[in-house]
Amino acid sequence: MAEIIDGKAISAQIKEECKAKVEKEKLNRCLAVVLVGDDPASAVYVGNKKKACEFCGVKSVSHELPASTTEEELLKLVDDLNRDDSVDGILVQLPLPVHIDEDKVIKAISPDKDVDGFHPENVGRLSIGQPGYLSCTPAGIIQLLKRSNVDMDGKNCVVIGRSNIVGKPMALLMLRENATVTVCHSHTKDLKEVCKRADILIVAIGKPKMIDASYVKDGAVVIDVGIHRMENGKLCGDVDFDSVEPVASKITPVPGGVGPMTIAMLMHNVVYGNGADKAMPYVVI
Repeated sequence: MAEIIDGKAISAQIKEECKAKVEKEKLNRCLAVVLVGDDPASAVYVGNKKKACEFCGVKSVSHELPASTTEEELLKLVDDLNRDDSVDGILVQLPLPVHIDEDKVIKAISPDKDVDGFHPENVGRLSIGQPGYLSCTPAGIIQLLKRSNVDMDGKNCVVIGRSNIVGKPMALLMLRENATVTVCHSHTKDLKEVCKRADILIVAIGKPKMIDASYVKDGAVVIDVGIHRMENGKLCGDVDFDSVEPVASKITPVPGGVGPMTIAMLMHNVVYGNGADKAMPYVVI
């Protein structure tokens, strides 16, 4: 029986730390959240981010724009927020309507306010080991591992998926923790054999329940980044939990594993800044 890595509990711990820092140092942090259109899932995410801000003592300013908003109008708002000294972080909720170039919008956000960690400059800082904002989901996974007493130093880590948001930054962060990292993707040959060598298996492949016990070495730590809604309405991940849980030593559930960490690390980015302050326990910069 694997130990369940409780993302809800660890994310609550991090938010408590952020709240304590804000109160102790009397910080005045402000997050500007921009939502374009009426995507229901995006609206839920934005609502959860507002609640987290309120809990941590961070001011939240919401800009909710119609789907008809032009790219030019959105870029103008981003520029205004860049220039606003009262705003510490800018988050443009993705996905954006199809007529707006997401890449252009991400690049328009000041790297020093890019609390999502998506700007090419922050990605570049990560790749060469300089302080900068980290992508929230991979940073959250590092916290899950460290706060669950998983030793990464020298361990074989396999990351399945090479997206800019999870797979690539995840691999770089594991390298920073001195793991030996293999990145797998749709062109990887003998995927099962590669995965079975992993001491730590991080799955961000986007296919429900694809990874079963036949991919997992006995005693491996398994982190499931995926989330999907099944026909019966229940949520599942990229890992077949029932199959893998008896084989793994530690595993994240879906829901309640990686998911809660993303907002917790967003709060960390807003409260602690882009890496100059290393006071956070288990800081990942």
